[in-house]
Amino acid sequence: MQCKLHGVLVAVLGLLAAAAPASAHHSFAAEFDANKCMDLTGTFTSFEWQNPHGYFHLDVKEPNGDVTSWTFETVSLSTLKRSGTQRKDFTDNVGKTVTVRRVLLRTV
Repeated sequence: MQCKLHGVLVAVLGLLAAAAPASAHHSFAAEFDANKCMDLTGTFTSFEWQNPHGYFHLDVKEPNGDVTSWTFETVSLSTLKRSGTQRKDFTDNVGKTVTVRRVLLRTV
């Protein structure tokens, strides 16, 4: 299942990246800095499956032993569903180790 969730997370972030040139209520390029990407590996702790976007949480163990909690936003739930992603894909992976590519928000 870890591979499936990893694939889903990569697909979600890929969809976000692909949305950059699309005109919608959110522009990837306006909100995120595609030059500031980094992969994070940690424990998938929880998720919220809510409109208009889902959110999931990851606890990452730092080299010094501290744990940093991260929150990630997904594409819209309708986009997730169209891609074949289901709530169960997230539920089945709570507590497992996953890798996520993060893109930082653009700063003003």
